[in-house]
Amino acid sequence: MQALISLSTVSPSSPAVARSDRAVGSFSTNASKPSSFRFCGLRREALGLSITKPHGSSRVALSQRRFYKKFSASLKDNGVPSKGFDYDLVIIGAGVGGHGAALHAVEKGLKTAIIEGDVVGGTCVNRGCVPSKALLAVSGRMRELQSEHHLKALGLQVSAAGYDRQGVADHANNLATKIRNNLTNSLKALGVDILSGVGTILGPQKVKYGKVGFSDQVITAKDIIIATGSVPFVPKGIEVDGKTVITSDHALKLEFVPDWIAIVGSGYIGLEFSDVYTALGSEVTFIEALDQLMPGFDPEIGKLAQRVLINPRKIDYHTGVFASKITPAKDGKPVIIELIDAKTKEPRDTLEVDAALIATGRAPYTKGLGLENINVETQRGFVPVDERMRVIDKNGNLVPHVYCIGDANGKMMLAHAASAQGISVVEQVSGKDHVLNHLSIPAACFTHPEISFVGLTEPQARERAEKEGYEISIAKTSFKANTKALAENEGEGLAKLIYRPDNGEILGVHIFGIHAADLIHEASNAITLGTRIQDIKFAVHAHPTLSEVLDELFKLAKGASGSCVSSHKRSAQVQQHERCSNSRQHCKKNEITILSILVSGSHVVFDYLLMVIKLCNVVIKFLFNLINI
Repeated sequence: MQALISLSTVSPSSPAVARSDRAVGSFSTNASKPSSFRFCGLRREALGLSITKPHGSSRVALSQRRFYKKFSASLKDNGVPSKGFDYDLVIIGAGVGGHGAALHAVEKGLKTAIIEGDVVGGTCVNRGCVPSKALLAVSGRMRELQSEHHLKALGLQVSAAGYDRQGVADHANNLATKIRNNLTNSLKALGVDILSGVGTILGPQKVKYGKVGFSDQVITAKDIIIATGSVPFVPKGIEVDGKTVITSDHALKLEFVPDWIAIVGSGYIGLEFSDVYTALGSEVTFIEALDQLMPGFDPEIGKLAQRVLINPRKIDYHTGVFASKITPAKDGKPVIIELIDAKTKEPRDTLEVDAALIATGRAPYTKGLGLENINVETQRGFVPVDERMRVIDKNGNLVPHVYCIGDANGKMMLAHAASAQGISVVEQVSGKDHVLNHLSIPAACFTHPEISFVGLTEPQARERAEKEGYEISIAKTSFKANTKALAENEGEGLAKLIYRPDNGEILGVHIFGIHAADLIHEASNAITLGTRIQDIKFAVHAHPTLSEVLDELFKLAKGASGSCVSSHKRSAQVQQHERCSNSRQHCKKNEITILSILVSGSHVVFDYLLMVIKLCNVVIKFLFNLINI
């Protein structure tokens, strides 16, 4: 399940819960097959293997066997640590962020260990993104089967659709287990040491791990990454019993489907669960502290999404209110929710429902890390970092060799953002400076239809433009103009582009419609590479595909012309094109030079042959005269 997207917007008033103390111990795993490097994306060329076969094929086979033997040995040893350390890199937390960092570290040749006090995969795999997508897959199928109008338009007739609650719950649990095993196996295959227990920083480049009540193990590392993630945030006055008043952790188990459920918060988590519950037959009531639903989205997209995702469904809502107190159901009484005005704090209403889901965001998971041992104080629970994820102490100084990624630093609370931050840190500790552009990281809400975006919203873009002194322009296109969307009978949707007309810079792209979460990556990659509108307009898209929504969107952009590119930073693609063009020109010059040498050389050879022929003619005449005498 996606968490908060805005920068450091969670402001928990209560401390994050302590990390789980599971089984203590450590185990190292050996990789027996180099092919397991597929997990970290290493290519064949990176392993030093030639794709051509010389004549001595047996010699090549022998060489490859020697290589594999040597390579397997290196995996078994998980690299050689820097002198004086047990590891080059120790990562505290084996969620998506820690896992991504570990795999990239191995690719860079770093001896790596990862400490986990719970289970590999963290929140995303076990209690978030992964199981929620299983539930949403079910809700999507149910909506299709329940929509008589939709099926009739396609010429289909289906009897009444039903579901087995336990079967749906098992599907979500089985998927989480499968992905967790995949992540664990990938770490094992690469020889990453998985150390079980709670990790605590003892001081510079020193960490202990273990279970409370048992002896701790102490290890040293040249660099340390904190990747402990987050937990559901529960405001004061709300009593969670895990049965009728629940968080997303409990809801993903789908232990029952209530007739009427109140969802506190209308962000990503609340929206996705409303999609699931209404598809399975529940009535939903949103409780939102701000004046409008879906406050984290571009206002225009949010307005359209409300018309499609909220209004036609069995959903009502209260905005501008706080749930000041929630009491679980007991003794035959329902869940009682007391609402107060968000501004005046005056009582507004009391609701009695079957269940309540608390979807008010997430709190950083940073208790017990030993931050005091490196003079670091959290800010609302988050570990303060700079743009390179380097930890900052309470005096504003950088803490050497300590980094923090993911939800624990609060920069962008998304699983893939944590992974990107981890990879960026590994680049740095490997000697290559790298700064991650967070405005290029996409976000998605997997409702039906989906919502996705990257970059700035329109209000954010206008505020920045006014501050920096430039104009912005907006381009929009509808899914109703897309052949593939109409073929699917899914024409409800909008794509929106925010850009600078003076230089073609893409500031933001927002999509609401079928498969929006997949479509957003073309825009995300364009921002990452610095590609301008005037360049991406020439990209070719297959027809008929949903990708043409983006094609049409970019082509609608006005004012960005190629003539303005020279006055701004050129895109990486243009620079690459120039390098290739220069390379081709250089090769062409070399070809002409070689040809001229060959031509001039042929003249020399011809003259030499002519001289030999003349000499032979003289010799023949001499012999002829000698015979006559």
